[in-house]
Amino acid sequence: MTSPSDGTAKTITIRDVAAAADVSIGTASKALNGRGRMRDETRDRVLAAAERLGFRPNPLAQGLLAGRTYTVGLVTGDSFGRFSIPVMLGAEDALGAGQISVFMCDTRDDPIRERHYVERLLARRVEGIIVTGRRTEPRAGIGRDLPVPVVYAMTQSTDDSDVSIIPDDEGGGALAARHLMATGRTRIGHVTGPQRFQAARRRAQGLTTALASAGLSPAGEILYGQWSEEWGRQGADVLLHAAPDVDAIFCGSDQIARGVAETLRERGRRVPEDVALVGFDNWEPMALGCRPPLTTVDMNLGEIGRMAARHLLDVIAGKPVTGGVTIVPASLVLRESTRRAAP
Repeated sequence: MTSPSDGTAKTITIRDVAAAADVSIGTASKALNGRGRMRDETRDRVLAAAERLGFRPNPLAQGLLAGRTYTVGLVTGDSFGRFSIPVMLGAEDALGAGQISVFMCDTRDDPIRERHYVERLLARRVEGIIVTGRRTEPRAGIGRDLPVPVVYAMTQSTDDSDVSIIPDDEGGGALAARHLMATGRTRIGHVTGPQRFQAARRRAQGLTTALASAGLSPAGEILYGQWSEEWGRQGADVLLHAAPDVDAIFCGSDQIARGVAETLRERGRRVPEDVALVGFDNWEPMALGCRPPLTTVDMNLGEIGRMAARHLLDVIAGKPVTGGVTIVPASLVLRESTRRAAP
């Protein structure tokens, strides 16, 4: 590496290497990339010149020569980014070791926009595509016989031959129930999102199954509503009227839980002394902003993204893969809203 008179380092190019080795640029490129036929003496001369000059090949140029672009597309219908961004960050963690970049495309739940983005990503020669969203319901695939591998993360394809990776909503509901029972609670209510959402139904199923295994049933009815703080406030009112002796509430989302916490406080119910509270999502702005900070179920979206990326890397490397749905276990994040009840 040489330094010009202005003190800045000069970037050594393949042209400089070719000149130093007294060969053409094409010959220098072939020698550096181990391609083409040439005399060993010529190849050695090029490699020696490159080492002497401190030449560092451009990874993108090398990739293009090898037929690779080192890019992956991420197609999402989650405009807000609540779910897609953690998935993307997990994917980037797994891809980072291979220095593969991610292009994120927001479809806004528009099928026409989605097809356009898929076509644009393929035109850019991405090496794989991750499809994600904000719902786990099965959805139509983005296309069959595409020239690159596709994996669905935080959503699933209706095609069983596709690879889909989703969170364990039912297991998360059971995890919340077991934790609340372990803290001494027996009158556990449930306020959750719309019943049309698979996630809401599965979280409720996990709760009721875990309670039944202990000879318990939910306090009051399962209250389906909206994924909002406002519904949390309303749902808590309904639950307190139907089951005034409720001593714990499992909420289908952290937003709902924050609304529930407000109503409990207004009604003179202390959290967690009188009523323990568990949310779902581990959305930190909500969970940490709750009073008190919220114990919640984490779907491990980062791990879902990492698994999706590792699948793409396996396919790119030529390893055999099998289609189907993989369910990633949830985990519980403990905070102040579920301290053990007093004996």
